[in-house]
Amino acid sequence: MSADTGPVLSVVVPTYDRRDRLALVLRSLAAQDVDEPFEVIVVSDGSTDGTDEFLRGPDVPLPVVAVSQPNQGPAAARNAGVERAHGELVVFVDDDVVAEPHLLAAHLRAHRELGPKVVVIGPMLDPDDHEMSPWIAWEQRMLAKQYDAMERGVYSATMRQFYTGNASLRREHVHAVGGFDTAFRRAEDVELAFRLDDHGLAFHFQPDAIGRHYAERPYESWRRTAYDYGRNDIVFARDHGREWIWEFIPDSFGRQHRAIRGLVRAAVASDRTRRVATRMLEWIVARGPVARREQLVGYALSGVYAIEYHCGVAEELGSSAAFVALVRDGTPPSAP
Repeated sequence: MSADTGPVLSVVVPTYDRRDRLALVLRSLAAQDVDEPFEVIVVSDGSTDGTDEFLRGPDVPLPVVAVSQPNQGPAAARNAGVERAHGELVVFVDDDVVAEPHLLAAHLRAHRELGPKVVVIGPMLDPDDHEMSPWIAWEQRMLAKQYDAMERGVYSATMRQFYTGNASLRREHVHAVGGFDTAFRRAEDVELAFRLDDHGLAFHFQPDAIGRHYAERPYESWRRTAYDYGRNDIVFARDHGREWIWEFIPDSFGRQHRAIRGLVRAAVASDRTRRVATRMLEWIVARGPVARREQLVGYALSGVYAIEYHCGVAEELGSSAAFVALVRDGTPPSAP
């Protein structure tokens, strides 16, 4: 980047206690095959593993704007990065997403072809050299199904596919909608996407803007994420005017396998049943039959996720009866 040319792209990387993985991410950004100048802003969100020292040291593979703040969550970290950005376009990359050499060029090309009112989403694909836990592998398969459907034209990208591990938009639009809502520690990207949609932006899937997702998450954190997503969907519908979610929840519940629907109903009605059902499914994941093991593990993890998500829905609704009314009749709690 020359001294008299500002960046066209600002890459914002929030990070928390992933120094070694972050080093790989920065190395991949240093190797980008893109003609336009770009800057990289790394926001260390209360890291305690030496990340801050690494960012100030000689081993960083490219110039970065290093920002350090007390731990406030990914929404606050991304906001801090955007505030320090100078580029026309902001590209969000997570600290476990290693960019393929053409990632930035693909984002830039999509914006130039599609115009100023677009959000570009790139895929986060499996790396070849990373062994994932069963629940993370399941999560990656769910993402891959969405990518495949969008690439084949089964459906177009929407705000529900806006994951900020690999996404871009014009910086002015982030400011126009007020940035990320720091009240959300999870689903903060989807919540922002709702407001971007209100702002008139279209969502576009760019299959060649590839990042390799070196995902790692403890099992309990994965379970808790599903629960939090359920609660947040009710918050979005009830408190943020996303009325369509009242239809989305019963519709998606109805498309679950009959056995999973039965487990969910029982788990929502009884904490004891929830524990027993979850332990049974966890046993399948850990020690289930060898024959058809991958398929059975997938079914079991789908069951755990469905139980946690819908228990989060019921908890935020306030009762199992309200949950039953919603998934059976499509009746939101505010309806007479």
